[in-house]
Amino acid sequence: MLHSFKYGETRMIVDMYTKVYGRLSFIVQLPKTTKGKVKKQFFQPLTLLNVETDVRPKLKLQKLASAAILIPQPSLQTDPAKLSITLFLAEFLYHALKGEQKNEPLFDYVVNSLLWLGSSDGQIANFHLVFVMRMARFLGFYPNLEGYTPGCFFDLRASNFCMEPPVHREILQPDEAAKVQLMMRMDYATMHLYRMSRQDRSRLLDIVLSYYRIHLPAFPELSSLSVLHELFNS
Repeated sequence: MLHSFKYGETRMIVDMYTKVYGRLSFIVQLPKTTKGKVKKQFFQPLTLLNVETDVRPKLKLQKLASAAILIPQPSLQTDPAKLSITLFLAEFLYHALKGEQKNEPLFDYVVNSLLWLGSSDGQIANFHLVFVMRMARFLGFYPNLEGYTPGCFFDLRASNFCMEPPVHREILQPDEAAKVQLMMRMDYATMHLYRMSRQDRSRLLDIVLSYYRIHLPAFPELSSLSVLHELFNS
């Protein structure tokens, strides 16, 4: 579940990323009693749902027959750090997956990442960095990490390292290019070993989101970014 908003008094518009159809939008009739099959609390950001629907390709808003929580993850709503990450990732995915068609490896990556976050009781300060960086692989613009040597630049537009700066300005200077090379080695199992200050973490996230804006032209500035910048101390 990516995003929802109220539509009138008794309905909601809900955006989801599904395993079978990719990105879909639904018109959801909210029940008047607690006995209804579809409950408003199902549509919290990044809730994993099992839904039934009869998809009509010509309709912009599909009708939702039923919905149920697939795997409960209460810590994503009750743990302040996880909740902040979840809200950021929901906004990030809402824009990054616009128009995205069926892509089962991408779907599985998102689901498995959320399950990891929900079950983790360790250090998660770098989780959103790892998630966003590694998702680029499934969208077709994962950086080419070959050819790195100390002192080289990173061309954000071409997604590779280079010894001479390109003519455009979408580049990283050698000190930040080195951080990108190091950062791309992180995964969920090892990310706690990478000690970063809050300033470094914020700067790296700004770089990665700028990278997304270059490769996804409609990708906007994210309103939830300021919360993450203040979340984790060094």
